[in-house]
Amino acid sequence: MATSALPGPVDRPARVRFVRAFFLLVVHALFRVRVEDRDRFLREPAIYCFNHLNWADPLILLAVLPGRPKYAMFGPREADMGRGARNRLISWAGFGIPYRPARTDMIETTKRVQRILDDRWIIVIAGEGRIHRGERELLPLAEGTAYFALRARVPIVPIAINGTSWLGFRRTIRVRVGRPILGERRPNREAVDELTARVEGALRAMVADFPDPAAPGPIGRWLTEVFNDWPEGSRPPLGGGDAAVP
Repeated sequence: MATSALPGPVDRPARVRFVRAFFLLVVHALFRVRVEDRDRFLREPAIYCFNHLNWADPLILLAVLPGRPKYAMFGPREADMGRGARNRLISWAGFGIPYRPARTDMIETTKRVQRILDDRWIIVIAGEGRIHRGERELLPLAEGTAYFALRARVPIVPIAINGTSWLGFRRTIRVRVGRPILGERRPNREAVDELTARVEGALRAMVADFPDPAAPGPIGRWLTEVFNDWPEGSRPPLGGGDAAVP
């Protein structure tokens, strides 16, 4: 299925609302979710950029974001959205903005992002582009977040999610909302690099104080890894700056 043929969030707002309501119930039933600096959520068009520890991170965000305005998720990166239960759900709901791994559809993807922002939605992006292991780690951010923000002249709000590297029943998950970061220049290379560095620095500071949780039991391990797609092929060890809490 071609990415450009997929409906987006603007096309299926009722389904987006239904999916958000469902995950609101599920997330709060399974976990203790603490949102810090909730007043920094915006009501105008913006891009929310979050760190990515687990497949469940986007669903947790869908569950804690305010009811207004409307939200769309950037991703996943798939050549065929008809494969896999997760991708079929995203296609049905229409809350995702998928793009091809080879980036052969970037013009169409950019137009879709602009359309959603013009319609006064907020776009939520996993800035690193893939999951990683440590709660206090952060991979380099991809340049797309800053490029989209500069092109649309909207702020980026960094959002730090912690506590999802291992999932467990009633474990605490912290969502920390950062201050909006606005780039006011044209989206050239220098401006994109500068804005990317500012957002990356903010996210690093926001995740720096959260300890890595101990591994859960078999059910928690299964829940953690059921949809994780590790580029290394399996769960990697912690990075040099992190140490698991016993």
